[in-house]
Parts: sequence; C-alpha cells; structure tokens
Amino acid sequence: MAKDNRFEKVYSQSTLSGATQIWVDKETGVNYIYHSSGYGGGLTPLLDREGKPVVTPILNK
Repeated sequence: MAKDNRFEKVYSQSTLSGATQIWVDKETGVNYIYHSSGYGGGLTPLLDREGKPVVTPILNK
C-alpha cells in the first residue's frame, strides 16, 4: 500500500533560538507555521496581512 503524506514541508530555518518550518496541507492548500524551541513548540495557520490563511494552489493529480 502506498503511503500518502498529507503535509509537505516547504520551508525550514534553524537558529540559535529554535527552528521554524512552513508546512502545506496538500488537500486544502492551507499553510501552517511551526516553531520549536527547547522542549516546546507550536503550530498555527500562516496568515496574510488581512488575517486570512495563506493558501497555496493545489495541483490536481
């Protein structure tokens, strides 16, 4: 059975204070930002200037 990964990491940056990543939901196109530092981390939708979620166009399979 083929493994279908719903999320794709499109950006990653590591600094002394932690790591930041951007993930895209391949079904909805919604972008999420994840930041980790030490033993903690958080995930939230990535928003544009108007407070709306950033959505990446989805290519049909």
